[in-house]
Amino acid sequence: MHLLPTSSPPSLVRLLVSALISPSSSLLRPLQPPISLLSRRPLTASTLPMPDGDDSLLRKALADKLATIQAQANAVRQLKASGAPKSDIDAAVQSLNALKLDKASLETQFLQSATNNRDAFRQALVNTLERRLFYMPSFKIYRGVAGLYDYGPPGCAVKSNVLAFWRQHFVLEENMLEVDCPCVTPEIVLKASGHVEKFTDLMVKDEKTGTCYRADHLLKDYCKDKLEKDLTITAEKAAELKHVLALLDDLSAEKLGAKIKEYGITAPDTKNHLSDPYPFNLMFQTSIGPSGLSPGYMRPETAQGIFVNFKDLYYYNGNKLPFAAAQIGQAFRNEISPRQGLLRVREFTLAEIEHFVDPQDKSHPKFSEIASLEFLMFPREGQMSGQSAERLQIGEAVARGIVNNETLGYFIGRVYLFLTRLGIDKERLRFRQHLANEMAHYAADCWDAEIECSYGWIECVGIADRSAYDLCAHSDKSGVALVAQEKYSEPREVEKLVIAPVKKELGLAFKGNQKMVTEALEVMDEKVALQMKADLESKGEVEFYICSLGKNVTVKKNMVSISKEKKKEHQRVFTPSVIEPSFGIGRIIYCLFEHAFYTRPSKAGDEQLNVFRFPPLVAPIKCTVFPLVQNQQYEEVAKFISKSLTAAGISHKIDITGTSIGKRYARTDELGVPFAVTVDSTSSVTIRERDSKDQIRVNVENVAAVVKEVTDGQSTWDDILKAYPLHSSGSVDEE
Repeated sequence: MHLLPTSSPPSLVRLLVSALISPSSSLLRPLQPPISLLSRRPLTASTLPMPDGDDSLLRKALADKLATIQAQANAVRQLKASGAPKSDIDAAVQSLNALKLDKASLETQFLQSATNNRDAFRQALVNTLERRLFYMPSFKIYRGVAGLYDYGPPGCAVKSNVLAFWRQHFVLEENMLEVDCPCVTPEIVLKASGHVEKFTDLMVKDEKTGTCYRADHLLKDYCKDKLEKDLTITAEKAAELKHVLALLDDLSAEKLGAKIKEYGITAPDTKNHLSDPYPFNLMFQTSIGPSGLSPGYMRPETAQGIFVNFKDLYYYNGNKLPFAAAQIGQAFRNEISPRQGLLRVREFTLAEIEHFVDPQDKSHPKFSEIASLEFLMFPREGQMSGQSAERLQIGEAVARGIVNNETLGYFIGRVYLFLTRLGIDKERLRFRQHLANEMAHYAADCWDAEIECSYGWIECVGIADRSAYDLCAHSDKSGVALVAQEKYSEPREVEKLVIAPVKKELGLAFKGNQKMVTEALEVMDEKVALQMKADLESKGEVEFYICSLGKNVTVKKNMVSISKEKKKEHQRVFTPSVIEPSFGIGRIIYCLFEHAFYTRPSKAGDEQLNVFRFPPLVAPIKCTVFPLVQNQQYEEVAKFISKSLTAAGISHKIDITGTSIGKRYARTDELGVPFAVTVDSTSSVTIRERDSKDQIRVNVENVAAVVKEVTDGQSTWDDILKAYPLHSSGSVDEE
């Protein structure tokens, strides 16, 4: 798998293959020098060399090399057996050792080249992010807590800008209803949604220290490590490991435990034996009120607050479908072993949309607006057959049935536009369809927006057609019908299922539980009800599961009447389907950090300077204001410009220190500030663009208007260059 697809130097695989095939090649020369953090070479995510994705040729070449070594070893044995002169034997042994050394050296260089470069890039990025306070470990003076991070001033600003654009792009443009629900959720709500029973990961423990690990992560790491680093495994073993990775999400606790034992996987830190896997619920449990009698949980997602408010939101929307509700808020998951920085944490920000739609009509009136968008898509058929992601137009994907319906396709297209406008590299963004073993039984279709970074492909947005599962579950548990109506222009004669519980008989049989049994019978769907009718007529009684009781009860023929009758209806009552885009904001922000980060040489060429190429839309500070030198008149002009920027609502920073202008540019480039205003006269100033370093000259009174025009997206920097003269002056030093 290409972690960072680029137009990189010649394929490492081809270089390695040629070296393996040629016994005389010099294997002590590095294939490509690793990037050092102190290197003068520019460092970017897009220039990191990665191993070629197709390793079959590599394994064949390695097998040929091993055969050469085996042949040389046989020659040594024959020389010894035949009593050859010692000088001949020594020469043969020396050749054999050289071959072994060559093979080991090449393997090491091949494996480390990509790893070192990737790790160097990530370390440089994380060092910059923490040093400039984009984010840092929470409670650091107390040695921190795994999976918890604080956003510092620039990180808060980036996050705030991302969320502001999310609101503009989705809530405002799609006329959504935004809500804000509590983080603490009563247990009954999460029982209905299935979280109490099923929101678990399989965990194993170090049998001696008690340290906990996610079982599937250990197996995944083992398989990936073998595939990427152990070049001696056979093609059959490689195929087996790939098969395990493909089915990882579908393995039961027993099968997962069996694989861990089969492969001899031990605790990463101590190499001690591990316990058998067992389920661990990821929700933080609490109690509501001082009595401790009302159990609750910190919500693992924001969606349930929207579902339980559906009835009121539907009324607020004029009892009309479709409509969407949105929520931004904190969610909590007690991860077993958090890792990978902001990518896997215990408290995080979610932005979720629940778009309610008639299950019989999932068309979208604005689908034509995004139908021509083309981007990387990874349908399940391609994944199962070992193909790569392909470029598809979303309109074609819907027309061919690859994407289930127009509304789902519309949101996939809108998510693509949202991410790329934030600054995510479109070449490192793909939409992957869930495999059958990943999909919930009720889901019609699910896609993940995956962004590629130094950790691989990371799921950042999930877009799912959840059918009517959530509303049905809460209707069943609460007894409140969460339904919509379609009024007919003329009454229609329809055959209607009629379920009539006999309350007297149910009361005698179930006493205090009569109400819950009655409600469960009344909300049965047609298929279940007709099967119950057939069973009652043939057997006289049937076992029926009551969700609110959490158990089966015996329903007898005299307790309920089930029939079909012809009725005239003035409206159709139905449970809406839900299309749900769910955004992991922290994951998106981290991937944005990686995609935006690069280094470039200073003017003197003696060091590499860090730069974040954030689009103005998300940059933490839009503009800096620098007097060229310490001068009272220049400082007054800088303060005037600062006031005008504030009045225009533009975040900025003024720096009147005597530091050289080049160093001040470098400091703000490292924060991703797109524009710098340098005051070098009292009437006009220069505006410098971060990435090109181009400067224009603008009158002092026009500075705020020009900066606002480009930061608000009304014009591009290229548009500005056409309107204002390009400035070049030796007095304004660069880095």
